[in-house]
Amino acid sequence: MKPPLRIGIIGMGGFAGAHHDTVRKLEDRGVMRLVCTCDPEPARFQALQQHWQLGAPGVRVFGDYREMLEACHADLDMVVIPTPIQLHAEMHAAAASYGLPSYLEKPPTLDYAELDRMIQRDATLRRASLVGFNFIIEPTRLSLKERVLAGEFGAVRGATLTALWPRPVDYFRRAPWAGRLEIEGRMVLDSCLGNALAHFVHNLLFWAGRGDLMSWAQLTAVRGELYRAHSIQGADTFFVEADTTGGVNMRVAVSHACANSASQAEVVICEQATIRYVIGQTAEIRWCDGRIERLPLDPFDPLLENHLEYARYLRGSNSRPATTLTDSRPFVALHDLAYVSSGRITQIPPDRVSQSRDDKDQKDYLSVAGLQIAQDAFVQHGIWPSTNGWGATPGEVVGSGDLSRFHDVIRQMVADATPPAPEPTSQT
Repeated sequence: MKPPLRIGIIGMGGFAGAHHDTVRKLEDRGVMRLVCTCDPEPARFQALQQHWQLGAPGVRVFGDYREMLEACHADLDMVVIPTPIQLHAEMHAAAASYGLPSYLEKPPTLDYAELDRMIQRDATLRRASLVGFNFIIEPTRLSLKERVLAGEFGAVRGATLTALWPRPVDYFRRAPWAGRLEIEGRMVLDSCLGNALAHFVHNLLFWAGRGDLMSWAQLTAVRGELYRAHSIQGADTFFVEADTTGGVNMRVAVSHACANSASQAEVVICEQATIRYVIGQTAEIRWCDGRIERLPLDPFDPLLENHLEYARYLRGSNSRPATTLTDSRPFVALHDLAYVSSGRITQIPPDRVSQSRDDKDQKDYLSVAGLQIAQDAFVQHGIWPSTNGWGATPGEVVGSGDLSRFHDVIRQMVADATPPAPEPTSQT
């Protein structure tokens, strides 16, 4: 049996806690061993440190990730980076300077130029870093894409994503960077598209990849409209359309400006069948001749399975990580070009926004009237909200050559967002 992989985790709060829990499970299975961790305020996590058994022999706790890497790099096989997005690049660079690959939480960055620099650094390592887009390695997803590539359903013509992912008003107060375009001069771009729902957008690009199994669509044109209902600097609602080099038209409609239950669906439209994939619920093929094929979705622990898959790669059993930094290029390009295309974030008219309180979780939510109808009209018929009184100017069609405008567009959006828009006053 091979010795356990030696792990360092940067962070204890937020999603870093989920990584600690997962690594702890894999320690029990002999797959990994936590060597070190850090947090600027480790004393805040005393109870969790006991739960994670950080007092065990050989586990060192630091107050700074740079000190941790300097002290422990020779005893590590990889570093886990589940920190705020704007910190990923510098932490990845620090790990790479010691020859260490990283498990980077998604997204790796939301800046196309920064991603290119990260790719260049990663190319110097003996083993590539992983970007933790969690759902690429689902067995049913992989088997379905193999069938798509084999031509069983005919050519792929379209792919759509709709997601209503409720987040309470105080979600945007969870951290100083929440809902922001930038903080202290550093680009953040926290949003449903770039953060919470990034998995699903990356999945859609995976479905449309026309190379081998582990391929993602390459883009030729993007158009977007960005909106906000909350009093935030960034956007909470996105409508994005893209065309790919493989002839696939993609439409994405996602939002946090909603209440009640979360919903999401990935749809792949082929010549002979339509595939509908809802993570954790269903995978269904509706053939044009009327047949319906339903596929089982086995229980899937995304964080644990991605750690196991990456461990296999680091040990030489797998030929590549599930998603590399290079594989993330289409997602980051789609994200950035959506901002360039829109050019501004439009405040959703107040008469379309209402506030309600969830008695179960005792939190307030904002909802946009007719949002699901607008999403369906967009993904099914290409009808943009700007044509239905949402107050936006239609986005322009842009391509990869327009990425050079990205930073200027964001700077202008930051200027336009000060001060933030007021909260709606209506109650339901």
